Amino acid sequence: KPSAEEEALLKAFFGEMKDVDRDNEVSRILYAFKLNPYEQLNLRFTASPEEIRKQYRKLSLMVHPDKCKHEKATEAFEVLGQAQQQLLDEEKQEFLWKVLELAREDVRQQREKETKNDTAIELAALLHEKGKEGVREQYELTDDFHEKWKLKARDRLAKSEWRRRKLTKRLKDETERAKEESKEHRENAKRQKEHEKQWESSRDTRVGTWRDYMKKGGTKGGGHIKPPKAKTHDEERTYVQRPVGEQHRPPPPKPAGPKKH
Repeated sequence: KPSAEEEALLKAFFGEMKDVDRDNEVSRILYAFKLNPYEQLNLRFTASPEEIRKQYRKLSLMVHPDKCKHEKATEAFEVLGQAQQQLLDEEKQEFLWKVLELAREDVRQQREKETKNDTAIELAALLHEKGKEGVREQYELTDDFHEKWKLKARDRLAKSEWRRRKLTKRLKDETERAKEESKEHRENAKRQKEHEKQWESSRDTRVGTWRDYMKKGGTKGGGHIKPPKAKTHDEERTYVQRPVGEQHRPPPPKPAGPKKH
């Protein structure tokens, strides 16, 4: 809970604030990079939980719908609440910081390349008690470093969000396809079951029809089954086929005559 002194300072601050200042803050919040709650709360990435709470209280009072006449004051107020909730949630903040750490490392590597042969940096490292590490720590406290870090973080967060959406769409498509396959399988099983049911229900009819067929001699006309007619000519065969009457004729006997001695 804020102290009495802090409450007095906040009261004085808001007493001097004009409507245009409140409107400008609403616009800043709504146009801030949506994937980074630190930007929505206008905080550095190194802000502590206590600093996060104080900044939220200050900005939420500034854009509160009861005090701000801006038509989107309610929306800005809700954005601030979600930003604070995300930064104070350990699991969500852990994921955010994994991306921020990668972005910070990108800026550090770029800085090392740019100052590799910088004599001023080398001299400063000689004079600093921590050497190059101390010079780096000192630089990372500047607004220039934080601005570069913020821009690199936007790039990293945007790519991370794109991958997340792509994966989400892929999972959604696979889920829909699995549902369609499951639906098709169920419909096929249903049709098969209905077919088997109809086949079984018509069993007596099929048996009776077959019995009637056999009583008539196996043909519809009551006669015997006739064998198929043999072909006398087949264009697909390369050899000459004998006429039907000669296919099984025995060879003619040899003529009798006197035996040769």
